[in-house]
Amino acid sequence: MNCKCCIRKILSLILFILILLLIIVVINNNLEKQKSIISVIAVPGDNTAVGATIIKYGKNEIEIGSAMSHTAGSENININESGIYQISYQVFGERESVGTFNFNCILLVNGQPLDDTQNETPILKDNFINRMTNSSTVILKLNGGDTLSLGIFTIEDITYPRARMDIEKIY
Repeated sequence: MNCKCCIRKILSLILFILILLLIIVVINNNLEKQKSIISVIAVPGDNTAVGATIIKYGKNEIEIGSAMSHTAGSENININESGIYQISYQVFGERESVGTFNFNCILLVNGQPLDDTQNETPILKDNFINRMTNSSTVILKLNGGDTLSLGIFTIEDITYPRARMDIEKIY
């Protein structure tokens, strides 16, 4: 009888340990991976060029995780981990003179434009002091060591006083 009691206690202990291990495995598998997000913002004076330029970002607003990094004041976002990234940007362009108004945005990886990311504003003509925001969201596969930047091209004398880029590693 004493032996049966010991066996029950041992089996109960083994069962408790197995249940505890199962709970740990389930919780560990269901925990969301650490997010990696970065938000960079152009501050006044960052982008003084007129016309075609690469956008610079003077402020890092959100930095979570280590998949991406950015040095405030630079144009490049460094990709530190290979993966799938969702990239959103907004660029405010303005022209103080009346005339044709149009500008295009394009993402560059390692300095090379990605043609399938080109985003064009509508063409406005005459009688307007022109201001417009160009925005887009894309998903790209990027490799560790890549640099990402946002290029603007236009033939008009447009300035870009405000810009923002938000990037999240989604896989």
